[in-house]
Amino acid sequence: MSWASYAVLSAFFAALVAIFGKIGVQGVDSNLAVAFRTAIIVFFAWGIVVVQGNASDLFKISRHSLVFLFLSAIATGLSWLFYYKALQLGEASRVAPIDKLSVALAVAMAFIFLGEKPHIGNVLGACLIVAGVLVTVFVS
Repeated sequence: MSWASYAVLSAFFAALVAIFGKIGVQGVDSNLAVAFRTAIIVFFAWGIVVVQGNASDLFKISRHSLVFLFLSAIATGLSWLFYYKALQLGEASRVAPIDKLSVALAVAMAFIFLGEKPHIGNVLGACLIVAGVLVTVFVS
Protein backbone atom coordinates (compact mmCIF):
# COMPACT_ATOMS: atom_id res chain seq x y z
CA MET A 1 0.00 0.00 0.00
CA SER A 2 1.07 3.57 -0.59
CA TRP A 3 1.58 6.27 2.03
CA ALA A 4 -1.72 7.83 0.92
CA SER A 5 -3.61 4.59 1.60
CA TYR A 6 -2.17 4.44 5.09
CA ALA A 7 -3.04 8.11 5.62
CA VAL A 8 -6.68 7.48 4.62
CA LEU A 9 -6.86 4.53 7.02
CA SER A 10 -5.36 6.74 9.72
CA ALA A 11 -8.04 9.37 9.10
CA PHE A 12 -10.80 6.75 9.22
CA PHE A 13 -9.63 5.32 12.54
CA ALA A 14 -9.00 8.82 13.95
CA ALA A 15 -12.65 9.57 13.19
CA LEU A 16 -13.64 6.48 15.16
CA VAL A 17 -11.48 7.75 18.04
CA ALA A 18 -13.72 10.81 18.27
CA ILE A 19 -16.96 8.85 18.11
CA PHE A 20 -15.97 6.00 20.43
CA GLY A 21 -14.17 8.41 22.77
CA LYS A 22 -17.18 10.72 23.09
CA ILE A 23 -19.40 7.76 23.98
CA GLY A 24 -16.82 6.22 26.31
CA VAL A 25 -15.92 9.35 28.26
CA GLN A 26 -19.49 9.98 29.42
CA GLY A 27 -19.56 9.74 33.21
CA VAL A 28 -15.82 8.94 33.36
CA ASP A 29 -12.97 11.24 34.38
CA SER A 30 -11.30 12.22 31.12
CA ASN A 31 -7.78 11.56 32.47
CA LEU A 32 -8.80 8.09 33.64
CA ALA A 33 -10.28 7.45 30.19
CA VAL A 34 -6.96 8.42 28.57
CA ALA A 35 -5.00 6.20 30.98
CA PHE A 36 -7.23 3.22 30.20
CA ARG A 37 -7.03 3.88 26.46
CA THR A 38 -3.25 4.21 26.65
CA ALA A 39 -2.88 0.88 28.46
CA ILE A 40 -4.86 -0.83 25.69
CA ILE A 41 -2.73 0.85 23.04
CA VAL A 42 0.48 -0.30 24.77
CA PHE A 43 -0.62 -3.95 24.72
CA PHE A 44 -1.92 -3.66 21.17
CA ALA A 45 1.24 -2.02 19.81
CA TRP A 46 3.63 -4.39 21.59
CA GLY A 47 1.54 -7.33 20.43
CA ILE A 48 2.05 -6.26 16.84
CA VAL A 49 5.80 -5.76 17.36
CA VAL A 50 6.15 -9.20 18.97
CA VAL A 51 4.14 -10.94 16.22
CA GLN A 52 6.27 -9.21 13.57
CA GLY A 53 9.42 -10.31 15.39
CA ASN A 54 10.81 -6.77 15.75
CA ALA A 55 10.99 -6.53 19.55
CA SER A 56 14.77 -7.03 19.68
CA ASP A 57 15.23 -4.02 17.39
CA LEU A 58 14.34 -1.83 20.39
CA PHE A 59 17.98 -1.97 21.44
CA LYS A 60 19.14 -0.79 18.01
CA ILE A 61 17.34 2.57 18.19
CA SER A 62 19.81 5.45 18.38
CA ARG A 63 19.87 7.81 21.35
CA HIS A 64 18.87 10.68 19.03
CA SER A 65 15.79 8.78 17.85
CA LEU A 66 14.92 7.75 21.41
CA VAL A 67 14.96 11.39 22.55
CA PHE A 68 12.59 12.46 19.79
CA LEU A 69 10.36 9.41 20.21
CA PHE A 70 10.17 10.28 23.92
CA LEU A 71 9.22 13.88 23.10
CA SER A 72 6.65 12.62 20.60
CA ALA A 73 5.18 10.37 23.29
CA ILE A 74 4.87 13.28 25.72
CA ALA A 75 3.21 15.39 23.01
CA THR A 76 0.85 12.49 22.22
CA GLY A 77 -0.09 12.11 25.87
CA LEU A 78 -0.77 15.81 26.29
CA SER A 79 -2.78 15.86 23.07
CA TRP A 80 -4.92 12.93 24.22
CA LEU A 81 -5.50 14.42 27.68
CA PHE A 82 -6.69 17.71 26.22
CA TYR A 83 -8.67 15.97 23.47
CA TYR A 84 -10.59 13.75 25.86
CA LYS A 85 -11.33 16.68 28.16
CA ALA A 86 -12.62 18.63 25.15
CA LEU A 87 -14.74 15.63 24.08
CA GLN A 88 -16.16 15.38 27.58
CA LEU A 89 -17.13 19.06 27.59
CA GLY A 90 -18.05 19.62 23.94
CA GLU A 91 -19.68 18.07 20.92
CA ALA A 92 -17.54 15.60 18.96
CA SER A 93 -18.67 17.26 15.72
CA ARG A 94 -17.03 20.48 16.90
CA VAL A 95 -14.10 19.13 18.90
CA ALA A 96 -12.76 16.81 16.17
CA PRO A 97 -12.42 19.50 13.48
CA ILE A 98 -10.67 21.85 15.89
CA ASP A 99 -8.30 19.03 16.84
CA LYS A 100 -7.45 18.69 13.16
CA LEU A 101 -5.82 22.11 13.28
CA SER A 102 -2.89 19.87 14.14
CA VAL A 103 -2.65 19.09 10.42
CA ALA A 104 -2.23 22.74 9.45
CA LEU A 105 0.18 23.29 12.33
CA ALA A 106 2.21 20.23 11.29
CA VAL A 107 2.42 21.55 7.73
CA ALA A 108 3.71 24.92 8.97
CA MET A 109 6.15 23.28 11.40
CA ALA A 110 7.45 20.97 8.65
CA PHE A 111 8.38 24.06 6.64
CA ILE A 112 10.00 25.79 9.63
CA PHE A 113 11.71 22.95 11.49
CA LEU A 114 12.22 20.24 8.88
CA GLY A 115 13.08 22.48 5.95
CA GLU A 116 10.34 21.01 3.76
CA LYS A 117 9.43 23.12 0.76
CA PRO A 118 5.97 24.67 0.56
CA HIS A 119 3.91 23.62 -2.46
CA ILE A 120 0.61 25.06 -3.55
CA GLY A 121 -1.20 21.85 -2.59
CA ASN A 122 -0.02 21.61 1.01
CA VAL A 123 -0.30 25.36 1.64
CA LEU A 124 -3.79 25.56 0.15
CA GLY A 125 -4.85 22.39 1.96
CA ALA A 126 -3.64 23.75 5.31
CA CYS A 127 -5.45 27.04 4.66
CA LEU A 128 -8.66 25.19 3.85
CA ILE A 129 -8.36 23.23 7.11
CA VAL A 130 -7.99 26.48 9.03
CA ALA A 131 -10.99 27.91 7.17
CA GLY A 132 -13.01 24.80 8.02
CA VAL A 133 -12.12 25.10 11.68
CA LEU A 134 -13.13 28.76 11.69
CA VAL A 135 -16.50 27.82 10.20
CA THR A 136 -16.87 25.07 12.80
CA VAL A 137 -16.13 27.47 15.66
CA PHE A 138 -17.91 30.64 14.54
CA VAL A 139 -20.87 29.46 12.46
CA SER A 140 -23.54 27.61 14.39
